[in-house]
Amino acid sequence: MSKRGLYRPCVGVLLLNAQGLAFVGRRRAKGDHDHTRPPHLWQMPQGGIDEGETPYEAALRELYEETNVSSVALLAEAPDWLSYDLPKGSNNRWSGKYVGQTQRWFALRFTGDDSEIDIHAPGGGRHKPEFDAWRWEALSALPELIVPFKRMVYEQVLKEFAALVPAR
Repeated sequence: MSKRGLYRPCVGVLLLNAQGLAFVGRRRAKGDHDHTRPPHLWQMPQGGIDEGETPYEAALRELYEETNVSSVALLAEAPDWLSYDLPKGSNNRWSGKYVGQTQRWFALRFTGDDSEIDIHAPGGGRHKPEFDAWRWEALSALPELIVPFKRMVYEQVLKEFAALVPAR
C-alpha cells in the first residue's frame, strides 16, 4: 500500500462570509461526556470523498450535509493535499484502515443569508447533525480552536487562502 493509501481521502471547506470571517462548528459530544468539554471541539466543515466524486463535488456535498449551506461561490482550491496523522490510541477509527487523513481544501464565499445555515437539521433534515453550535470566526483564531493534531493543517490552509481575506 502506498503512503497515500494509508490516508483517508477527504475535503475541507473554508466558508467565508462577506466580512471575511470563517464558519466554524462545534463538534457534537459523543456519548456521555461530563460538562467540562475541551475547548478544541471547533472545526471547519470537512469529510470523506465518496466513490466517483471529484474533490470539489465532495466539498459541496459535505458542506450541505453538515451545515445545510448551498449558496456558495468558489474562491480558490488549495494546490496540494494536506495530511495529518491520527493521535496514538485512535487507530480503531475507520476500522484501523487509515493512519490519518489527506485533505483537499476549498475556499468558498457564502452568498446566502445566515438563516440558510441549519446545523440541527442539515442537508434538508436528511443528515445527522455533526455540530451543536456554530459561529463566524476570524481566521487568526482558527488554529487555537481545532484539536492539536489537526492544527498544522489549519495553519497551512490559512496560509494558502490568506490573500482572500483583507487584513484587519
